[in-house]
Amino acid sequence: MGVKELEILFEDNHVLVVNKPAGLLVHGDETGDITLADLAKDYIKQKYNKPGNVFIGVVHRLDRPVSGVVLLAKTSKALTRLNELFRSKKTRKIYWAVVLNRPPQESNTLVHWLVKDASKNVTKAYAKENQAGARSELNYKLLGTQQGKYLLEVNPITGRPHQIRVQLASMRCPIAGDLKYGAPQPLPDKSIALHARQLQFEHPTLKTTITVSAPLPNTAIWAPFAKYKL
Repeated sequence: MGVKELEILFEDNHVLVVNKPAGLLVHGDETGDITLADLAKDYIKQKYNKPGNVFIGVVHRLDRPVSGVVLLAKTSKALTRLNELFRSKKTRKIYWAVVLNRPPQESNTLVHWLVKDASKNVTKAYAKENQAGARSELNYKLLGTQQGKYLLEVNPITGRPHQIRVQLASMRCPIAGDLKYGAPQPLPDKSIALHARQLQFEHPTLKTTITVSAPLPNTAIWAPFAKYKL
């Protein structure tokens, strides 16, 4: 992916909001692969003809196979304030997920204690309190069904590693393509059908409420749900 292909959803002097494609890392890891942060720096350097180093702060992350809204900070002041918003849960995140089974209820709140195995990069969900786990909560509702698959809207109350993936799998609704959490086969592009659809946050300097939505990926798994609205 080149700089010209970076899909900018919102930008001003302090923040940059991007629609991350599945397969792209948000921040560097041991693979050394190019990241969203790298592309954002290149974008700013080229657009504004900036010499030297460009500041981009990563406020939050999406798993590599997940697509959707990612908020980046263009100044250190914005990064500090946005980090505090996420820590204090003063943002609203909406995800869409295509799952392989109908959920037992059309809407519900799921609470689990999640324990991450860092060596395997996998998380396990426990229905009862587990001292080693972090309490994790989300709300979901069924938006519709197409071609034997089900579209869920998910509002995570907490933000744990792999939270949506493992919590949905725990009610026997694995996300399409998510081999790690129970899907039987991968999607052609190795993505999983989980998309950060919308993010609402307070602007770090203006203090106004900003709401940014990311269009769905143009792939076969999402095509039947293109008509659905937030």
